[in-house]
Amino acid sequence: MELNVMTMVLAVVNFVIGVVLGVYFRKRLIEGNQRNLESQGRQIIENAISEAEQIKKEAIIQAKEDAYHIKQEADREIKVSRQELKDDQRRLNRKFDEVQKDFQLLEERQSILREREEIVTAAEKVAEEQKDKLETLVNEQRYKLEQIAGIDREEAKVQLMQSIESEARMECAKRLSRIENEMKIEADRKGKNILALAIARYAGDYVADKTVSMVPLPNDEMKGRIIGREGRNIRAIEAATGIDIIIDDTPEAVILSGFNPIRREVARLALEQLISDGRIHPARIEEVVQKVTEELEVSIRESGEQATFDVGAHGIHVELVNLIGRLKYRTSYGQNILQHSLEVAFLCGIMASELGLDVKKAKRAGLLHDIGKAVDHEVEGSHAIIGRDLARKYGEAEDIVYAIGAHHEDQPPKSVLDVLVQSADALSGARPGARKEMLQSYVKRLEDLENIANSFTGVEKSYAIQAGRELRIIVDSHKIADEAAFLMSRDIAKAVEEQLTYPGQIRVTVIRETRAVEYAK
Repeated sequence: MELNVMTMVLAVVNFVIGVVLGVYFRKRLIEGNQRNLESQGRQIIENAISEAEQIKKEAIIQAKEDAYHIKQEADREIKVSRQELKDDQRRLNRKFDEVQKDFQLLEERQSILREREEIVTAAEKVAEEQKDKLETLVNEQRYKLEQIAGIDREEAKVQLMQSIESEARMECAKRLSRIENEMKIEADRKGKNILALAIARYAGDYVADKTVSMVPLPNDEMKGRIIGREGRNIRAIEAATGIDIIIDDTPEAVILSGFNPIRREVARLALEQLISDGRIHPARIEEVVQKVTEELEVSIRESGEQATFDVGAHGIHVELVNLIGRLKYRTSYGQNILQHSLEVAFLCGIMASELGLDVKKAKRAGLLHDIGKAVDHEVEGSHAIIGRDLARKYGEAEDIVYAIGAHHEDQPPKSVLDVLVQSADALSGARPGARKEMLQSYVKRLEDLENIANSFTGVEKSYAIQAGRELRIIVDSHKIADEAAFLMSRDIAKAVEEQLTYPGQIRVTVIRETRAVEYAK
């Protein structure tokens, strides 16, 4: 029992001792932790104070640097502003000096103007006095002149008006010359007007003769077969050839009308074959037209080759040879162009031989000079320029190309070859009979041209040359001035237009020259 009590007492004592020790150790642990926390807190505060001091120092340094930079920038801006102020001040000073100089110069000019004004005023007074004196003298001289000349004032006015009229004509001639230059700008419209006038003046019979072909028929029943059922045959022929077929009251004949001579020839040959064959229907028409076209192309090429062989012009491009052959079906004023080209080639060769020039080149240029007429109905422009471009395209020499373009003065001649081609072309076209003109009418027209020119005052001599295509007039240089010569050429051209009927155009050239002659004794 006692043992149990002792055990319990010991247990209690041990429990108390354990509790006391636990409290003690817990207190010591808490005190140790408190000291550690205080030590850590002090360390943190010290570190924070140190970092704050460091941040403060860095902020002060940064602020000083920023202040330094701001001060430098401000100093720089102040320096620039001061320099600009100095520059502005210098410019103002310079402007002020210039203004002062201008002001001084203005004062000097005003002074000079006042002096001149005084001089002008004095001169006006003197002029008024002299004017009065002159009027008095003029009246006296007029009276004396009337007494001496024996004419009154009205007659003098008439003579003065005549003199003024002459001067006005001179002035009119000058203005006409200027207007003529301005009108060159409207060359296209003027060219159309000239073309319309030429067509209006052209002989209707001649145009009909050169734009139509007549095909004879075995009988009038053939007209119905040509027309076909509901007109299908005639439409097929016109569509295949591009030529209009006219079936009228002309007995046993039909008329082919078209400006293209080659197409008209194709239509004529095809229609003749169809009539002789008797089979006329659209399929047969197309077959015959195709066959005739091929045959005509062969004939054209052979004609071109024959022409080049006759002239001795070898190595011409095949396309140019074909174009030469096409000239066989082209006419100008009734003259066959292929025959005309051959004549020009031979004339060029003869003249070149006499002058010691290259005969082959001259013949070649003469043969090709009108090559543009083979396509001038398809290409716009003058046939000389068209021919020049074609010759250049197909590799002809440049001097031959230029001679082709210059043979109608579309471009100024610059070599002997150019003049040779011009001369040969004029000779071939201007000879009587070359262009189907009767000799009597030809001579009559030359006489009429010269009579019209001689009817004008101041004309000494007149010559109708180039088969009446040009009228050259020589005038008296003492009676006709340069401006009056220009006016006279227009007046004579207008008189020719009103009084004569002629194909093409006539060039009127007025020549005025002044000769100074002296003799050495």
